[in-house]
Amino acid sequence: MKIPQKFELLVHNGLVDEVVCQLMSGKEAEVYVVRSMGELRCAKVYKDADHRSFSRQTQYQEGRKVKNSRQARALEKHTKYGRKEQEGAWQNAEVNALHQLAAAGVRVPQVFSCVGGILLMELVVDENGNNAPRLNDVKLTGAQAREYHRVLIAQIVLMLCAGLVHGDLSEYNVLLGSDGPVIIDLPQAIDAAGNNNAASMLQRDVANMTAYFGRFAPELLATDYGREIWKLYASGELTPETILTGRFEQSSKPADVRGVMGDVDAARRWHERNF
Repeated sequence: MKIPQKFELLVHNGLVDEVVCQLMSGKEAEVYVVRSMGELRCAKVYKDADHRSFSRQTQYQEGRKVKNSRQARALEKHTKYGRKEQEGAWQNAEVNALHQLAAAGVRVPQVFSCVGGILLMELVVDENGNNAPRLNDVKLTGAQAREYHRVLIAQIVLMLCAGLVHGDLSEYNVLLGSDGPVIIDLPQAIDAAGNNNAASMLQRDVANMTAYFGRFAPELLATDYGREIWKLYASGELTPETILTGRFEQSSKPADVRGVMGDVDAARRWHERNF
């Protein structure tokens, strides 16, 4: 296909040789298959703020660091400079999350570069070398649903142990690659220790996965991994090796709010020192 004008910078810099086809156009971005460095890769072209439909950005951006006080004021006042900085921060958040999660062992696409509002990354393919389908586009057996649910719950735990919550996880942003599920679309990923919405978003991510796989394996609908995972995380007991039960029992003891907030604050400080 003819190379769209938006790719001119990448073509000029030798990062893209050919735009093969468009894969999809979503609320946040358009996705293309491109030829780069002699191989097929995926190019995610972020839409400008004026052309995007993704809502509730404020709750996702809570706890994110800004470069300086000028940027913070501009973001707060929504000036032209602030909107530009916000766009850059939104894109950088996905790049940073992909690097951070890959280092933690989470199955996400490999990042090659992010230039001019275009994220160049690995093209996820299925066992036949074709573009990997989204989870929503595949009909599963009960056994497959149970196995993919197990894998994705483990991936959610890995993400949380790395300090992040996806925040918008569903069957629409999981690809079924040749080696299993791959998680995509992370510009809204949040800092688990620095965002007050983290618990509810983590539980929503888990609930979305459970509801989807529960269509094929109804017994999964009786599980409650979301609250179990968050309780273990908040108490400092969650590790990638933690054995989960899928059950959650509400304690009858009075809540130790001060202790919980202390644990969360300690986790936040640890995260800031190490990432």
